[in-house]
Amino acid sequence: QVPLVESGGGSVQAGGSLRLSCAASRSINSYTSMGWFRQAPGKEREGVAGIDGSGRTRYGESVKGRFTISSDNAANSVFLQMNNLGPEDTGMYYCAARSLGGNWVLVSAYFDTWGQGTQVTVSS
Repeated sequence: QVPLVESGGGSVQAGGSLRLSCAASRSINSYTSMGWFRQAPGKEREGVAGIDGSGRTRYGESVKGRFTISSDNAANSVFLQMNNLGPEDTGMYYCAARSLGGNWVLVSAYFDTWGQGTQVTVSS
């Protein structure tokens, strides 16, 4: 069973919005934090947004003020609302989860469970 399944990606024009969803196969309370990462062709994977069990959130500098991460424990899901999208937001978006405790940062090495990704394409 795939532990994390992303959905909601697609193609939009610049200035548009998308809402990504990540459905977990088990309670998201079993994870200490969850996040969204993205990777554009030829670029390294970068942290977009993260949220922990306390509701604390972290965002990548390039998305602050435009993207919002949220979670729904009852639905075992995490969401990423993306507004005012630009071509620079194009990439494969991955949902990730961290099982270990302790402090966390929005770096892929801190997360141990990954989804298969959903593509976001923003045209100018």
